[in-house]
Amino acid sequence: MQQLSLFDLLQDLKPTLELAELFEAYQACRSNKRNTRNAMAFEVDYETNLLTLCADINDGSYQPGKSIAFIVNKSVKREIFAADFRDRVVHHLVVSKLNPLFEKTFIYDSYACRVGKGTHLGIQRVDRFIRQCSQNYTTDCYVLKLDIKGFFMHINKAILFAKLQAFIEQKYLAPDKSLLLELCEKIIFYEPTQHCIIKSKRQAWQGLPPDKSLFYSAPQCGLPIGNLTSQVFANFYMNSFDHFIKHDLGIRYYGRYVDDFILVHEDKDYLKALIPVIKARLQEQLQLTLHPNKIYLQHYSKGVQFLGAVIKPHRIYIAKRTQGNFYEAIVKQNAQVLAQKPGKEQQAAFLSSMNSYLGILKHYKTHKLRKRLLFKNLSARWWNCVYLSGGIAKFVLKIKTVKQGNWRQ
Repeated sequence: MQQLSLFDLLQDLKPTLELAELFEAYQACRSNKRNTRNAMAFEVDYETNLLTLCADINDGSYQPGKSIAFIVNKSVKREIFAADFRDRVVHHLVVSKLNPLFEKTFIYDSYACRVGKGTHLGIQRVDRFIRQCSQNYTTDCYVLKLDIKGFFMHINKAILFAKLQAFIEQKYLAPDKSLLLELCEKIIFYEPTQHCIIKSKRQAWQGLPPDKSLFYSAPQCGLPIGNLTSQVFANFYMNSFDHFIKHDLGIRYYGRYVDDFILVHEDKDYLKALIPVIKARLQEQLQLTLHPNKIYLQHYSKGVQFLGAVIKPHRIYIAKRTQGNFYEAIVKQNAQVLAQKPGKEQQAAFLSSMNSYLGILKHYKTHKLRKRLLFKNLSARWWNCVYLSGGIAKFVLKIKTVKQGNWRQ
């Protein structure tokens, strides 16, 4: 009988990933990316692909694959790196393990990439901060809004991983701790620029500042915008800073959405004095820089623009940039429908684009604005196959009858 070595025994005791966990991550990923070519290629033989991926993770051979790099222009110009669908499954797996622990440590008023949060809550909360601090607009208070320059491109990977490693060692109690750390390390230190597929034309990068591109990031710095892990790890990276503002500086009225954050206080001089303190903290602890041209400090009555809305006493309205982006999205959809009759993919893209704007606008007094933009500008060809539901709140596809070939609601 062959005697097993100590190494073999230790390998047998090494915690492994269960296929069921990976399947759950696949399902979550699939619900978000089901119609992409990359997702459909994986789905053709998803059982074999998941088995192979599970084996690769367990034996340590898993490595992230090529990303697709491209430029988007709305709402602002950004460089996106879309990970391979296989890697997105791993991202969902990692986030599903860490998010419940992260949520216990995050402050309430961190709004990005969190269930039940988002831009709408961020706008509501800042409006509430101002009302409470000004005692319902009866006393003075001031709003300080700050922005981090080239946030994602300047996240220091070594600092992030050191923080994450300490957090997992302390908070993560499941037996697959070493496996999770290994995956996090591979995701964080992977350099997507070295093996990416360029989808947009080279000219598309013209006008994009270097501090907003991974191609110009310092060595061992930068997380790719577009990955779920990047969004979640960015929140984790800023978590100590959030607690510094809230608890060390004692700012009661504070909220942050990614790299935009707002402080509300009754003393203007105190807020002004905090700017160099915050600047130093970001640089020393996180190697991040305040954007020098995006420092806003004003009386609340002047209003403040935050997350696509303008917050003023007794009212909130949509910023002009958001209105302009909605109009340009309509023009883009019109151009596509004039070129050819919309198929399923074009219809899905139309619903996604239009309903994302309507979803934002419907929360505010924008009925006349929505009505004017849509009924004045949207092509009649789209009205032939869609209709508005809930007033002017959501587009829905009409159903085409088989016998008559007509559209109906």
